[in-house]
Amino acid sequence: MSSTVGHAPRRGRAVAEQSRLSLVRRARRMKRCLDVVYPNAHCELDFSTPLELLVAVILSAQCTDERVNAVTPALFARYPTAADYAGADRAELEELIRPTGFFRNKATSLMGLGAALVDRHDGEVPGTLDELVKLPGVGRKTANVVLGEAFDVPGITVDTHFGRLVRRWGWTDSEDPVKVEHEVGSLFPRKEWTMLSHRVIFHGRRVCHARKPACGACPLAKDCPSYGAGPTEFDVAAKLVKGAERDHILELVAGS
Repeated sequence: MSSTVGHAPRRGRAVAEQSRLSLVRRARRMKRCLDVVYPNAHCELDFSTPLELLVAVILSAQCTDERVNAVTPALFARYPTAADYAGADRAELEELIRPTGFFRNKATSLMGLGAALVDRHDGEVPGTLDELVKLPGVGRKTANVVLGEAFDVPGITVDTHFGRLVRRWGWTDSEDPVKVEHEVGSLFPRKEWTMLSHRVIFHGRRVCHARKPACGACPLAKDCPSYGAGPTEFDVAAKLVKGAERDHILELVAGS
């Protein structure tokens, strides 16, 4: 009996290690597929400076990137510096960002952001996670976008699409964004995090939709534990695929 009891923990660890290895291998196969499907994935918000990106990401909460991009040219022209946001006329600022929704809260965040940048960072956007998350309206998701795009610091962006897909794929079962960030990050080399985030988000917007994923037209189908959550017939699923990459995606699936 003592021998059996003594070996059980080792068998348990071996099973856990094998399960972990299988997850890493499957996740990396899926990542390599995403690399092929979305070679040009990128942040879909328009910006030319770290401040513009930070503002655009704050505005993107509960709003599409397309709508944010329609608003920001006039906004960026009117408020080119952090000091401009700090000293903004609230009514004017709210009117400019009204189409993005929740404009009163967002105006408060942008004015507070401008003041904090002026007071703490000489008007410049800091390039570290610790400093960014201390700014008004900036959480880890926003900070990781800014770090990855403006400062070339790898980060995982856990937005709605990313969290939904990695749970659907079984890469994590956590609902907590910070845990998702760490658990998914542990599956891949750090240098791959930023592009991984872009490609997962692209896939969530184009193929793996929340209500009806295009399973039958998905290049990741063979490795997806949730295959069948949406229509599996190619012709039916193909109609659900969106975006400029649609033809490329369908060609890859049809030829596989």
